[in-house]
Amino acid sequence: MKRRESFMQRLVIEGEKRISGEIEVQGAKNSALPLLAGCVLARGEVVLHNCPGLSDVFAACRILTCLGCKCRTQGNTVTVRSYELTGSSVPDELMREMRSSIVFLGAVLGRTGECSLSFPGGCELGPRPIDMHISALKQMGVSIKEEHGVLSCTCPRGIKGAKITLSFPSVGATENIMLAACLAKGDTVIYNAAREPEISDLANFLNACGARISGYGSSTVYITGVKSLHGCEYSVMPDRIAACTLLAAAAVTNGEISLKNARSQDIDSVIPVFEQMGCTIYPYEDRIYLCSKKPLKAVKTIRTMPYPGFPTDAQAIIMAALTKAQGTSVIVENIFENRYRHVDELVRMGADIKAESKVAVVEGVKRLYGANVRATDLRGGAALAIAALAAEGETVLTNVKLIDRGYEEIEKQLSLIGASIRRESS
Repeated sequence: MKRRESFMQRLVIEGEKRISGEIEVQGAKNSALPLLAGCVLARGEVVLHNCPGLSDVFAACRILTCLGCKCRTQGNTVTVRSYELTGSSVPDELMREMRSSIVFLGAVLGRTGECSLSFPGGCELGPRPIDMHISALKQMGVSIKEEHGVLSCTCPRGIKGAKITLSFPSVGATENIMLAACLAKGDTVIYNAAREPEISDLANFLNACGARISGYGSSTVYITGVKSLHGCEYSVMPDRIAACTLLAAAAVTNGEISLKNARSQDIDSVIPVFEQMGCTIYPYEDRIYLCSKKPLKAVKTIRTMPYPGFPTDAQAIIMAALTKAQGTSVIVENIFENRYRHVDELVRMGADIKAESKVAVVEGVKRLYGANVRATDLRGGAALAIAALAAEGETVLTNVKLIDRGYEEIEKQLSLIGASIRRESS
């Protein structure tokens, strides 16, 4: 696992190259980060395999080091030793690096009984309030003060179990409650919990460390507090959004791809969309095969929803493929505001897209053209890379640092399956 500075780098992509071949899907970013936060709770050594080499993962490791943990990376394995913690606060500069850094709140509170951190940064996808996190922790006996954007949290009488009903099945809130509840006194029940596969992965990891969590994967999660957690050896689940990205790359280039280390059940809501587009797709237990021989067809309506609905993280990626689909496709974004910021960049490449509020209407075009474009967020950047693969001529994609938050050396991965793509210093 190598850390790479990507602030002033760009991707240069030569279009009209057919994607074809077999490739392994990376470990899941959205699972690795809460698992790394969970290492704080374990008094011992945790060995995480299949951990992707991403800027967000490096940021999480720096947070762990700041708290007093010992972190070591070798390839895609991260070893965390957290026998003793020397701190309970996370510096502002580390919190600003990624949105998901808020997940450290529940873990640090659970281990030390106190935590101080600022509001997280990351992609600008509109407001993602943490009021559900704060409300839940207060119900668990946590005293929280906010001053100048800094949260100061203490548990004078220790964290206690509680019955918590979420107003929305928030992934982050569910994770924070689970982490805080592992070492709490008594039982915690989360109603209307998030059901994403990453929630199940976190629960399985924590249980491997000695936690008592059940019901995960459903809307009601039960946690019985235990006195302590220990270390373990665990493998991060495959990244379902990275899998969707590779499938979309093959689809838009009329290509053929076989994904290794891919769990089709995690993208049950996306596979039918590829079928509606005219692709042949065969999901197996640990791999997915897709073949796209004919021009893509439009899909009627895609609505992003909490899992098991269509994932918001796949919205921009599928939109990029639909820019070349025959007919009119409609996308309704129900999760985040400002998640159509990539649309203007796709239009620069010749796409015909009209977006207003939650709705985007995509009219398929015969040709896309290479252009100078800029990644606006993580998944929007991936969408631009996909469109560039099918475009005529050369595309120069800047602001690569955002793409590196979720994709491990995307240029090397795509090159392995037929893309003409290289990374340059700007």
